[in-house]
Amino acid sequence: MARNNFDVLNLVRDNVKRLKPYASARDEYNEMGDGMVFLDANENPFETSVNRYPDPQQIHLKQKLSRLKGIPVNQILLGNGSDEVLDLVFRAFCEPKQDSVITLPPTYGMYSVLANINDVGNISIKLTDTFQPNVAEILNAATANTKILFLCTPNNPTSNSFEAESVEKLIKNFNGLVVIDEAYIDFSNQQSCTTRLQDFPNLIVTQTMSKAYGMAGVRLGVCFASAQIIAIMNRIKPPYNVNELTQRRAMERLENPKMVVEEVHSILNQRAWLHQKLKEIPFIEHVFPSDANFILVKVDNANLRHKQLIDKGIVVRNRTREPLCENCLRFTVGTIEENRKLLSNLKTL
Repeated sequence: MARNNFDVLNLVRDNVKRLKPYASARDEYNEMGDGMVFLDANENPFETSVNRYPDPQQIHLKQKLSRLKGIPVNQILLGNGSDEVLDLVFRAFCEPKQDSVITLPPTYGMYSVLANINDVGNISIKLTDTFQPNVAEILNAATANTKILFLCTPNNPTSNSFEAESVEKLIKNFNGLVVIDEAYIDFSNQQSCTTRLQDFPNLIVTQTMSKAYGMAGVRLGVCFASAQIIAIMNRIKPPYNVNELTQRRAMERLENPKMVVEEVHSILNQRAWLHQKLKEIPFIEHVFPSDANFILVKVDNANLRHKQLIDKGIVVRNRTREPLCENCLRFTVGTIEENRKLLSNLKTL
């Protein structure tokens, strides 16, 4: 059922409403046709393949994503990694020293970092013991100034997806924006929430090219939302936030979706194999089910095992300080060779 009583303009900061966005030279004209003479942007005229400013709206890349995802171009925003996208959400909708957001630890740490950077309150509601949102507690904790709820699903570091019924209930009943971080959605059997954008005007979905697409080094985050929300965020984004090299490499990668599917399939096969093999290690007390490209395990002594693995040249993530994750380590699913090396070294500890 669609939500019809939501007006995003009620959430936008007053200064953003009044803002006159910066108009770059390439906003005015971006077509690089043969024979055109560009003397509008104070660029170096000598050809280096990157002497011109990039398309500030990344229109060709958005068109490619639009065809792949089935989402209109005006409902897509690209950022310098998902972190920039998330920061833009804070800056567009959260008034410093006045508004708040809700985060659900243990979860991706940048939500709370960005809240601190933007001087926005962070209401922290722990997940349940089964790593699911406590819907009633979340809705009870929200105030009139609580602008955003962050849901990371599949969740980092717990590796599980949130139940669809709980997610929908939160979107319908939270009187602010619900940001669903789908960085790991390509490794999950769950349906992406991008299919519900037309139903929920308060829904924002973020994805990334860093995980399944194997492009962490180029820093490209993707935001899907209503055309109205995207227009608001476009008002405040830096004019050339996604550089030319990133746009080119992303286009090249998107031209070969079959390879991406094959790589994801390989990671899923290795995840299943690793999940079973980790259960054979005596000091691993529990292997949590995974819907992502990593596995969370509970060990006897996370600090000790983490140091031992470092000494053997294997870097994993120690999550023991996170809520509900005492003595837990997080293993990224690597190549066949890397996973075998991890297992063989674990057996020697």
